[in-house]
This record gives sequence, C-alpha cells and structure tokens, in this order.
Amino acid sequence: MQKGWAPAHAAGAQGIRALRRSFFLALCLTAAVATAQTPEPTLARRDAAAWLGKIHRAAQRENYVGTLIYQRGSVMHASRIQHFSDLVHNEYERLETLDGKPREVLRQNDIVHSLIPEAKLVVVERQDAKDRFPALLATNKGDVLDLYEMRRLSPERVAGMECEVFSLVPHDGARYAVRLWAEKHSGLLMRAQTIGEGGKVLEQVAFSQIEIGVPSEKQKILGAIKSAANWQRYEINYQPANIAEEGWLITVPIKGFQKIREVRRPLGDLRSAQGSGREQVFEVLQVVYSDGLTGLSVFIEPVSEQRVRREGVASLGATQVVVRKVADFWITVVGEVPAATVKQFAAAVEYRAPKPR
Repeated sequence: MQKGWAPAHAAGAQGIRALRRSFFLALCLTAAVATAQTPEPTLARRDAAAWLGKIHRAAQRENYVGTLIYQRGSVMHASRIQHFSDLVHNEYERLETLDGKPREVLRQNDIVHSLIPEAKLVVVERQDAKDRFPALLATNKGDVLDLYEMRRLSPERVAGMECEVFSLVPHDGARYAVRLWAEKHSGLLMRAQTIGEGGKVLEQVAFSQIEIGVPSEKQKILGAIKSAANWQRYEINYQPANIAEEGWLITVPIKGFQKIREVRRPLGDLRSAQGSGREQVFEVLQVVYSDGLTGLSVFIEPVSEQRVRREGVASLGATQVVVRKVADFWITVVGEVPAATVKQFAAAVEYRAPKPR
C-alpha cells in the first residue's frame, strides 16, 4: 500500500506545485497587462493644486505623533516627531533622534531650539519650516505645476494609513522626479521619495508609525524649551544681505528657480562658540533658490587659512555639492537636484570687486 500510494502522492504534489506556478505566472501576466493598459492619469491643474495645498496645510495644522525613517544613499536614521497646532495655527514641534548621539529640536512657530546635551548647549535660530518633511515648499503662484506634471498612482498603505499616491514628473532634466504618499483624509504626507534616472530612489523619508488627531501636548514642548534656559545659549542671527553690492552676480541659469533669500549667516562648530574655539565659527553669504518643490543654496566665503578647501564635486543620495574658487572666495553650491544643475549654478557665479566708496 505504501508503494502504491507514494507515486500518486508525488504526482499530486507535483500537480499542486505546477498549479501554484501557473497561478503565480497568471498573476504576473495579469499585472503586466493591467500596467500596460492603464497609464498613469495626469491630474487636472486644479486638482493637482488642491492636493499640493492640502498636503502643505496638513503638515502645519494637524496634530500628529510618529516615528520617521530617513534614508539618503546608504545612510539611514530614525527620529521621533510630535507636532501640535492650536486654533490660531500656532505650531509646536519636537523632533528627537533615535540613533547616534541624543539630539532634540524644539520649535515654536519659526523659532527653533536645537539641544546638544553633551555640551549643555542650545542653538536658537529662526527657520522657515516649509521645506521639512512632512511639509512641502510652497509658492503663491502655482509655479510648481508649470515645471512638473502631477500624476495619480494606485493607492497604497503606509504606516497603517490608506494613502493617495502621486508622482511629480519634471518637464526637463534639471530637477528630480518626486513621489508622494498622502493620507487619504487629512492629506498629511506619509512618505516622500526623490527619484533619479531609471526610477532609482535616491532619497526617502517616511513614517513607520503614526497617530493623527492626537490631543495637544504643546505645554510639554514649551516646558522643555524653558528647561534648557540655563544651558549655554548661542543665537544664530541671519543678517539681510545684498550680494550685488558686494560685487557678486548670479544669473539664474535654469528656468523655474527663483531667488527666495539672501543673507549673511554663521557656519561652523557651534559647540565651541561659547569657548576658546570661537574662531571655528565663520560668516558666509548664502543665496537660496527654489522651484517651489526643491531648492539649492549658494554659499560664498573668503579664502582663509583656518578653512582648508579644494575644488571638486561630491554627492550623497539626491544631494549634490560643487566647490569652486572665484577670486579670493570659495563658492559652494548644495542642492537636492541633478549634478548638472548644481554645476550650472556654480558656473554662473561671477565676481567684480566693488569700487571703493
């Protein structure tokens, strides 16, 4: 009986395996046909603008607590975020690193307190939070949709949340494509990816866990800011600048990028700013450009013996860096854009020594 049963059992098992293979192949073929027959629909401009606006507002007005995973190239780290908004849209935010040395960033509207516990140092500065996940850079003129085509993809789940998925495809090669996952009801951004050539994901940030609509705990954030009042304090002050008056000319080489800020600001090792190492903090001119979705900065600093620099290019994930020397100055261009775009901006920087007044 055993001998008679074994071949039949083996034949049955082979049949089941063959059936599974056929079923899997059928699924793959069905998916391929569906993909081939269903191109990504382009959103009407009005609908696209409405979704971008909804995503932007949700980041500012929703109360949420979650864990963020950020990946740039091969580097990955996690953070815990808490965000609360009141009835008049004041914002309170706490961001805590979960990897490496403990770091904490506390924000009340546009005033940011960065805590460095091992140095008992708090760095205070005014920042525009529109370009930090889960917010988006925003323009008032809908310029983004002059430069990108917004397409709706199939819905997906992220961190347990049902999401609408969109891709923003640039009209030229001067910027990267972007993929967005927005929570279906609130519009809060759950995941964002920067896409390079061949669909490669260069950089992404996403919630791995989140709660939306939680009770506000803004008093805890205000209390944490107050608790750091006795630490060493370093305030970063941005002074308005006019680079043209200092002999600089930057002719924007690529359509769609607009100058949104030019300032004189400190850079360097701020942990030593209160001690004998103050020379490690130096001032630079910074000019910020944006196309409404992504941005880049041009930094201008005098050549100095304290800062050894050299010309060259570097990249990490979606971020590209170009350093070149112009007269007695170092020009550094940093942006989450293709290398060719950063190089064009670097090449567009000209200097003519201003006449003595």
